[in-house]
Amino acid sequence: MEELRNKKGFICDMDGVIYHGNKLLPGVDKFVEWLYRENKKFLFLTNGSGKSPKELQQKLKRMGLDIDQSHFYTSALATAKFVSTQSPGATAYVIGEPGLFNALYECGIMMNDVDPEYVIVGETSNYNYDSICRAMHHVSRGAKLIGTNCDMTGPGENGILPACKALVMPIEATTGKQAYYVGKPNPLMMRTGLSIIGTHSGETAMIGDRMDTDILAGIECGMDPILVLSGVSTRETTEIFPYRPRLILNGVGDIPNL
Repeated sequence: MEELRNKKGFICDMDGVIYHGNKLLPGVDKFVEWLYRENKKFLFLTNGSGKSPKELQQKLKRMGLDIDQSHFYTSALATAKFVSTQSPGATAYVIGEPGLFNALYECGIMMNDVDPEYVIVGETSNYNYDSICRAMHHVSRGAKLIGTNCDMTGPGENGILPACKALVMPIEATTGKQAYYVGKPNPLMMRTGLSIIGTHSGETAMIGDRMDTDILAGIECGMDPILVLSGVSTRETTEIFPYRPRLILNGVGDIPNL
């Protein structure tokens, strides 16, 4: 634990680590107070693509945490950056929420439901048969398929919910094309996170609730991989993976040295 507390930087997942839905998890307020008190550099890095950093900031403020929006980075921002560097001024057919649309617009990616260069899929509650058919049609005609993240499920207030990859899979299955997933554990997103907080991987902890994204990303990028049991993964499910977190905690509230 002392090795963890001595890290200069902390990159933290959000869903299942900081909150479930609109409910702040136990000990998070103490953890954030500790980060500020110890002058730690930190970033809340989420595979969620539905909300902008400003919206995430306001969400946490409603829960009692006042954190500057510069401390948030999403898979929507990572996806928009990736597409804009691959093909500046590209067009896309997009399935997702406002956070994804806004990120793409800000990077100069225009919406197109006729002959898009990309089909981009993020989380949304408006997923339906028509959107699958449109996406399938465009990908079959040559559009490149992008997923904002490869999470199959995610934690909600009332249990586990389907996430981005669950929405992409019908398009992959019906077209025979595989999506490129931008979010964790893709090093593209992790390197950007380290650049934002200005720390090296060896002096940074990656804290998350998922073995297949958060912990894998931490290991592959040379960060200290810390699993919390407040979200998706359990002590039992960690055993099925060929890699391990360095520490397993109940939640981030275990970290502050009170």
